[in-house]
Amino acid sequence: MLDLRYVAQNFDEVVARLSRRGTVELGEFKRLFGERRELNVQIEKLRSESADVGALLSPGKQPVTREVRGTSYVQPLGDEQKNELRALSKELKEKSKDLEGKLKEIESQLDQILLTVPNLPHASVPEGRSSEQNVVVRVVGERPQFDFEPKPHWEVGESLGILDFERASKISGARFAVYKGLLARLERALASFMIDVHTSRGYTEVLPPFLVNRASMTGTGQLPKFEEDSFKTCGDPELFLVPTAEVPVTNLHRDEVLEGDQLPIKYCAFTPCFRREAGSYGKDTRGLIRQHQFQKVELVKFCRPEASYDEHEALTADAEEILKRLGLHYRAVSLSAGDLGFSAAKCYDLEVWLPAQQTFREISSCSNFEDFQARRANIRFKPSAKEKPQFVHTLNGSGLAVGRTVVAILENYQQKDGSVLIPEVLRPYMGVDAIRKA
Repeated sequence: MLDLRYVAQNFDEVVARLSRRGTVELGEFKRLFGERRELNVQIEKLRSESADVGALLSPGKQPVTREVRGTSYVQPLGDEQKNELRALSKELKEKSKDLEGKLKEIESQLDQILLTVPNLPHASVPEGRSSEQNVVVRVVGERPQFDFEPKPHWEVGESLGILDFERASKISGARFAVYKGLLARLERALASFMIDVHTSRGYTEVLPPFLVNRASMTGTGQLPKFEEDSFKTCGDPELFLVPTAEVPVTNLHRDEVLEGDQLPIKYCAFTPCFRREAGSYGKDTRGLIRQHQFQKVELVKFCRPEASYDEHEALTADAEEILKRLGLHYRAVSLSAGDLGFSAAKCYDLEVWLPAQQTFREISSCSNFEDFQARRANIRFKPSAKEKPQFVHTLNGSGLAVGRTVVAILENYQQKDGSVLIPEVLRPYMGVDAIRKA
């Protein structure tokens, strides 16, 4: 969430920065903020009058003189003056209560508007309205060479008898898969490998709940904008299946004030993720790229504002380390302003090469949210014992999406005889050097 006062005081700048993302309508916000400002002026005037009346009605050591609504009053007061002021005091309290109720309603409306307004793009974010304007930052590794036509991962998996879409569809419907045998072991091995790498680099592993409440989903920015893409329970309590571990892990510190010397805090978590993919009809209808249920290792950081862009580069490097150790060809891409996620101020996508598709596909998004999520979730820190709490900056990235990493291994490590070699770093976890047809 953006800072209400910052938006109001820098309205034209905010509109200009948001326009880099596309059209953002803030006319209603501007109108309501004008009403809010006028109400505050009226309330302050009433409070000042109430203070004067209170001073006149309260006997003190020294006589008090006040002018109230054009009439000068001097203590000691006569009975008629006291009655006038008591009636006025009651009137002022009633008017103040009425105006404060209106102010509360307007501030609630302003908050609801801000909950739907995306984050401001950082100055270093490339210009552009879509993925077509994303900028390749670096390309790592070499494309694998084949002396045969590489098959898409779903054909590789089905021919080895380790991937079953038909039975998954019978159980659950479209966009689900059943992993069997060594493919199930590969998924498990990848998750363990990723967690081991990240914990060795200073992350603390957590295993959070997979069902979260509305406050948690709102805190990270999934709600209200993306409610239609979420799976949720019926009845009471209303809970949401996590679309990413970012949600429960970021909310570990919701409504908390952290000590400055605790920062940065670094967590990693391996969880299932659940998404309706409501806007993806007709996209990636075959294979594992776009599923309703998938597993992911997530990296989450809480840090001081002045350190967040250095931490963003470090987090991205941590995600890249997995790709490097697996020997996968990939590129890092800086997303253009129009392609940024709702909560992100800046984002790098890591895209892995898929030879059967002859293209790069996203396998990780590494984002700096600055204080956008921290404001929504009320996560603050004390810079020092004598300073007031400030909002932390939050960051997160996939380290990696496990299902898409399985896809990359099946396609990049496939052999002419239909088998799939296991990357060297995974063999201790797998106990085999290849997946072969039984």
